[in-house]
Amino acid sequence: MSIFKLSFKIIGQIIFVIIFFSTLQAKNLDKFNKASNVSNYFSGIILLNDNQYNESFKFLKKLNGLEETHINYSSKYLYSLVNSGKFNEAFNYSRTLEKLELDSYESNLITGIFYLKNSKSNLAKKYFLKAKNKNSRFILNKYISSSLSNWSSLKGTDINNASLQLEKLDKRFENLKKIQNVFLNCYYNRPNTNKLFIDLNSNNKTDFSRYSYFHASYMASSGKINKAKNIVQSGLELYPRNLLLNQYKIDLNNEKKINTFECKKESHIAAEILYIAANALSSQLIYPSSNFYLNLAKFLNEKFDSFDILLAENFYKIDNFKKAKKIYRNLSQKGEAFKWYSSKQIARILVREEDSEKAVKFISGAYEDLNVKEVYEIFDFAEFLKNNEKFEKSIIYYTDILNLINQNHPLYSEATDGRGVAYERIGEWDKAEKDLLESLNADPNQAYVINYLAYSWIEKGIKIKESLNMLEKANKIKSNDPFIIDSLGWALFKLERYKESKKQLQMAVKLMPGDPIVNDHYGDVLWKNGNEIQARYYWNYVLNLEKTEEDQKKIINKKLIKGL
Repeated sequence: MSIFKLSFKIIGQIIFVIIFFSTLQAKNLDKFNKASNVSNYFSGIILLNDNQYNESFKFLKKLNGLEETHINYSSKYLYSLVNSGKFNEAFNYSRTLEKLELDSYESNLITGIFYLKNSKSNLAKKYFLKAKNKNSRFILNKYISSSLSNWSSLKGTDINNASLQLEKLDKRFENLKKIQNVFLNCYYNRPNTNKLFIDLNSNNKTDFSRYSYFHASYMASSGKINKAKNIVQSGLELYPRNLLLNQYKIDLNNEKKINTFECKKESHIAAEILYIAANALSSQLIYPSSNFYLNLAKFLNEKFDSFDILLAENFYKIDNFKKAKKIYRNLSQKGEAFKWYSSKQIARILVREEDSEKAVKFISGAYEDLNVKEVYEIFDFAEFLKNNEKFEKSIIYYTDILNLINQNHPLYSEATDGRGVAYERIGEWDKAEKDLLESLNADPNQAYVINYLAYSWIEKGIKIKESLNMLEKANKIKSNDPFIIDSLGWALFKLERYKESKKQLQMAVKLMPGDPIVNDHYGDVLWKNGNEIQARYYWNYVLNLEKTEEDQKKIINKKLIKGL
């Protein structure tokens, strides 16, 4: 853990302590005076915030009765129960809170979900409405509880009344209302369901690729297998990487009738609503809450593996590699597409665990085990090899791809770029330059390819003015990208436009303060602008960075003695 992360964590814990004691009334402090209670509470909460749910539960369980004196305890305890898979215990505890008149948004939500799972719609609606009333401050939670309330009250209701309830949802959730409207028509088996799915999936402003799977599943469940196959194929043409569609394609071709989602089931729709909330929270880096909704979604629809995909990604992002790998290993048993996807993710984790050789060996074995090696799998493998410095081997697979596709294929520019980078790294510049130019010919607006080619020219002392023009274009495409700004500043430096160069390189340093090359460049331009003391400061700084390579250190040591 970096010093920055550790400091941030400590500060957060101090703030948490202050907030905690502010929620305890003075008269109740004596109920929390045992050192063991204090220790158990803080250990439990810290572990919960660190997404170690089973461990958190062990500590929080020891504090029965604290919910009467500390308003946040019950919610945190429920989080630990749900996120560690103890759903029955979460339900029982929620009912206990209700009897004590200490129920909360979380407890009512959990109770409602349990009743919905057990087809007790009227009871489910009652608790979802209670959840809504308990948490009017948080708009996302209000949306969830309102939506679940609507879906738990569809039996005996016609679609017109159901639609009216949908219209009452907050206007800030227009896309989610569109999704729910499609599901609503699907639930009632309305004739326009197919058209609504098509309209949703044809939206260019938002990626609704996930709903191509739901559309295909709807057709397959209606016995229209060929139409389901066509929907999957159309979806893959737009979103060739979509995991759900790739696996469903295999299942349909093998005539497997696996219905992991049914719009006739209120519980399945409710699970999808919870998933949407979890995805939004994950994008905001709020992982405990994201996992809370994901686990509730899994409880409602245990067959739908999509929830585990996001759950594993959440664990990966917080460096909990053990749990992430466990989920990926389970997913790998779900089908061929899942197997390759999981193998890629496990290999990625092995790299993060600083064992790139093991990672390469692992993914090589997984690649060989593939029954069918299509271009996207070949590309994935080539990319992994290149990114882990197996450049010569990666070139073989990039070449295989390029022999299978033409210039109009979506992968063409990426494959030529990847091979070009690999050629450059092994010193075969003529071949590298040819591939990089070909990549830009296929797609001229690839900012990072422009940057790579232009910077390579600059380092070779050729085509500097052309490089500058290209980098100005790249900067417009990807504004505020530190690598591009650094390259732009370096081109200006090579053209002896030192004042302009300083401005760009200063910005690059601010955006990427720990990068050795950026700081080295900035030191050079400071020297050329007459700021020799500052230049030496930055060169010394580079010497002390962990990422600085030995060759770069030798060059800097010479500059410290002789200057430029």
